[in-house]
Amino acid sequence: MAYKADILLGHIIKLHGHKGEVIIKLGNDFRNKLPVLEWVFLEIEGKPVPFLISGSEYSGSDTLLLRFEGYDSSEKVKEFLNCKVFLTQKTTGITKSRDPENILGFKIHTIDNKLIGKVTGITENPGQLLLNVDTGSGNTVLIPLHENLISRIDRRRKIITMDLPEGLTELN
Repeated sequence: MAYKADILLGHIIKLHGHKGEVIIKLGNDFRNKLPVLEWVFLEIEGKPVPFLISGSEYSGSDTLLLRFEGYDSSEKVKEFLNCKVFLTQKTTGITKSRDPENILGFKIHTIDNKLIGKVTGITENPGQLLLNVDTGSGNTVLIPLHENLISRIDRRRKIITMDLPEGLTELN
């Protein structure tokens, strides 16, 4: 099924580091409310070209750091400087098509790189999804799946880094 890439996320303003990361200046519609992204479309020679995201980092400001699958050096991504970055209704979640099941098996880390555990399931509560995280010691903790708690998703390594309130994992 084809999706029309017609929602402007922002544009690539610069490269970051030497591992193929780019920084996107976000449009006003996405500042402080960025959806979880798997794909974006770069406008290259006037046409939308899809790119799979292998990692992202969002701090809640007006910029987003992205890594594209298969692009692991600044040489490979420098041609994307100043490209517009688009989403589809599907990638923004407007059509409610995001499937949280695609993060099963991901490891959850804190922002100081402490392993909490592995996502083994998702519980739906009214108005809130909860990650079931196996801590490896026979315990399962429930962690709210909320974009404000997610600081980084590395799809290649299957790691979600979360900024969790102190004591949250001890409540379970």
